[in-house]
Amino acid sequence: MSDYELLRLDVTDFIATVTLDRPPVNALNMALYQEIRAVFDEISQRAEDVRVAVLTASGKYFCVGRDLKSADNDPQEKRNAAVRAAFFALYHCAVPVIAAVNGPALGGGLTLVLDCDIIISSDLATFGLPEINAGLCGGMALNRRGFNQYAGRKLYFTGDAISGAEMYRLGVADQVVSPEELMPAAMKLAGNLAAKSPVALRAAKWSANEVEKILDFEQAYRAVESRVTLGLAQTEDHKEAVRAFVEKRPPVFKGR
Repeated sequence: MSDYELLRLDVTDFIATVTLDRPPVNALNMALYQEIRAVFDEISQRAEDVRVAVLTASGKYFCVGRDLKSADNDPQEKRNAAVRAAFFALYHCAVPVIAAVNGPALGGGLTLVLDCDIIISSDLATFGLPEINAGLCGGMALNRRGFNQYAGRKLYFTGDAISGAEMYRLGVADQVVSPEELMPAAMKLAGNLAAKSPVALRAAKWSANEVEKILDFEQAYRAVESRVTLGLAQTEDHKEAVRAFVEKRPPVFKGR
């Protein structure tokens, strides 16, 4: 267990579990933004013992977004820099990140969810961008990752929240489960990913993020995917996977 004040980090069996822990609603203040950046930077650097991460939260809420009570006390530029650093550290995390959303994820909380690679929702969770109701707007850039043009704009313009079931219907959430099943489902999926070659998994995460920047599929293939594939073909993990297939046994990956 690492030493953070507003979140918890536990690493077991190559899975890093990050739990937001700022009662009662896990609102984002400067200190929590800074800890989110720090913890995902740490996870990215722990190549020896981390292959996948799960982001969840304590209590009944995942994250209700910015702490409005403290926001006016923070210098605007300093807060904006902390927000960007937190969101980008999560988005650029070197390993796949599974969001296990236990409750409402609103505003910046939804942005955290959309920064992740796979989303599993409790059937008690809700998702929305209520900034418009406070005379603000935000979140559209990440919103485009998960929602189609029209569903995303409706959330953005109305400030309405939608259910986990609706997130699943829209193809954003991978699963919707009961609160009791949320962490078991997330850990099962994380275990599946953690069994992959760690060097291939990190390459796949980098490749997925890079391809996302390029709209033209042929350019994306030439610039990113073919280069990654050629590099991975030379690794010991790939050769071990081939041997294991021929010998009809599970592969033993060493991350080389």
